[in-house]
This record gives sequence, C-alpha cells and structure tokens, in this order.
Amino acid sequence: MNNKFIYFDHASTTAVKPQVLEAMLPYFTEKYGNASTIYSLGQESKKAIDEAREKVALALGANPQEIFFTGSGSESDNWAIKGIAYANREKGKHIITTAIEHHAILHSCQFLEKEGFEVTYIPVDKDGLVDPGQVESAIRPDTVLISVMFANNEIGTIQPIDEIGKIAREKGVYFHTDAVQAIGNVHINVKDMNIDLLSISGHKFYGPKGIGCLYVRKGTKITSFMHGGAQERGKRASTENIPGIVGLGKAIEIASANIDAYNAKLVELRDRTISEIIKTIPYAKLNGHRNQRLPGNVNISFEYIEGESLLLLLNKNGIAASSGSACTSGSLDASHVLLAIGLPHEIAHGSLRLSLGDENTQEDIDYLLEVLPPIVEKLREMSPLFEKMKA
Repeated sequence: MNNKFIYFDHASTTAVKPQVLEAMLPYFTEKYGNASTIYSLGQESKKAIDEAREKVALALGANPQEIFFTGSGSESDNWAIKGIAYANREKGKHIITTAIEHHAILHSCQFLEKEGFEVTYIPVDKDGLVDPGQVESAIRPDTVLISVMFANNEIGTIQPIDEIGKIAREKGVYFHTDAVQAIGNVHINVKDMNIDLLSISGHKFYGPKGIGCLYVRKGTKITSFMHGGAQERGKRASTENIPGIVGLGKAIEIASANIDAYNAKLVELRDRTISEIIKTIPYAKLNGHRNQRLPGNVNISFEYIEGESLLLLLNKNGIAASSGSACTSGSLDASHVLLAIGLPHEIAHGSLRLSLGDENTQEDIDYLLEVLPPIVEKLREMSPLFEKMKA
C-alpha cells in the first residue's frame, strides 16, 4: 500500500474544519443543556441554536424563522417532497422533478406514486442540463411541487435555477431545490431565485455529519415531518443536536465568507485536471457541462474499463475517489445520472468522479496525472473489449 494519501472525494463528505470543531466542543461538555428548558444552562443551548439559524439565513438570503434544522440532507429532501405533497393534496397530486436527482428525491417521489400521486420526471440533455421550457410545459393545474437539484452530485452540472424558480412563481407552484452540493460552491439567494424550499447537509461543506436544514419560505403550506415535541416551532420534533447545529452554522459562515477565493482555486485545479486527462488518456470523455459545473467536480468516463477496478488501483496508489458505477455500494447498476445523459451501460461503469476540496494542491494533481494513465492502460490490457477494438 502506498503511504501517500490524497483525498478527491469531497462530494461524498468533507473533514470538519478545526474552527468548526472548536465551536462545537463546548456543547458536548460544559454547555450540554436541553434547549427546551428554562434554566440558564438550557437557555445557553437555545441561544446557540438561534445564532446558528441566523448564520444559515444570512448565507441564503433568508429570514431566520424560515430555517428548520434536520438530521441530514436526505431528511430535508424527504420532508420537502412529502410535506408539500401531503399538505396540498386538495390542490392536486402532481409533482415535477428530474431524472438525475439524488435518490432522496427520487425514492420519495416513487413512494408518493404508490400513495396515488403522479410524478413527471423531466429528462436532461447530454450535459445534464434541464430545459426550463420542458419544466414549464409539464406544469398542470394539479401540480403542487417542482423539485430540481441546484447542482448534480455526480457530474457537477449546475441547473438554471433562476429560470425555473421564476416559472414556478409565475405558475403558483412550490419550488424546491436540493442544494446539498451547491452550498459553499455557488452564490445562493432564495428570495432572488424564487426558491420556496431548499435542502442543506452540513458534512458537504466542512461541517459535521448528522445535521442538515430545510429552508421553508414563510407562508409555505407544509406538514410537520416528525411528531412529538415542539422543537423547530412544532415542525420537527426531537431534542436538538446542539453541537451539530453549532457546527453547521460555523461551517456555512466560513464557506460564505471564503466562497469566491475558494472557488477560484478549485476552478483552476479542476480545469487543469480535465484538460490533462483528456489530452493524455485516449477514449476518455468528460461528463457534465464543461463550464456550468461545480468548481471542484471532475467526472470522466474511460472506455473499456470498469469503475470499481479503477478505484481499487487508485486507492492502492493512495488516491481516494469515487466511480460512476454503484457497484461499490452493493449494486451492480450503473449510475442513473450517467445513463440519463445518454451513456451506454458499459461506459457508465467506467467513470471516475474526482471532487476537489480545500486542501488539494497542484502537487496532488501532478501525482494524479502521474499514476492515472498507467492504471487505465493496465486495466485496458486486461479488457477483451479493448483487445477486440484494437484488432
């Protein structure tokens, strides 16, 4: 095993920043009070929640009372989809989403279809972009929700959220966006973009795991997600995860303050990585929009190889990355996102996602560009399809 370790999987999760951990630590020990109590120890926790809520609201251009803390981005997605659907059944049972959403959205929609709701899954083009015109054409009198992710977690394509939000507002339809990958990478203002609901997950921008939030525009008709206590203004019962909430607040504060410098660095690393891989490795293709993509996202398909083998050999060389194949998670299915942009199964299985982050350097890219070409060549030498192609 190589002693070197380079992490290129920030879209999966990020390390907690030292400043974030420092802010969290007191709430595990001396500031451990329950925020629902009236004595001073509990009120310290309540104040910490309020301050974190203000930080999230400031980052999104929202009001603090519109921020509801959850246990994850997936919970936020589930709440947005099901909460709007159930609360607005008297208007209709039609939902619009896209073919490339995170499974927290797709599986929620599939669940609702079994409950009698109808869902329209809008296709995307070869770059993974949704056509706002198709979204508008899909709206019916009984449409209650449009949900389009802000940026795709696999191929990095950033969607035309402004245009879709404007359409939804004009048509009187609630608009939700899964912004889990976008926070810290894209400037967001929920009011300007006509967003009614927005999902966040702390561990995608150097905050802790197990904490997320859902922005819900004031006046939005949505059911409670969990019942029990009166936490989160009666919308989400459960004793609050104070350290997690504090950590998410600190992380989004840091991400918002450094967004432009952070993104400029990542774009430079990203563009060099894409250009050099495409130039040096034959039969390689970039997935996702070339420019309208997340600053740190590189997703490339290599013909005649299999993604899991590529990941194993990269790991042996000290590089952590992910694949367009879901086989490492116990499924033999190719990525639904890569299939949606038109890749055949065999090429979708040979895709590599590199998601760059704060600690990555030009030296990391140098090392990647040194080890990746011989790994791809080695795997192709073992491929009967590659041998057949050369014959």
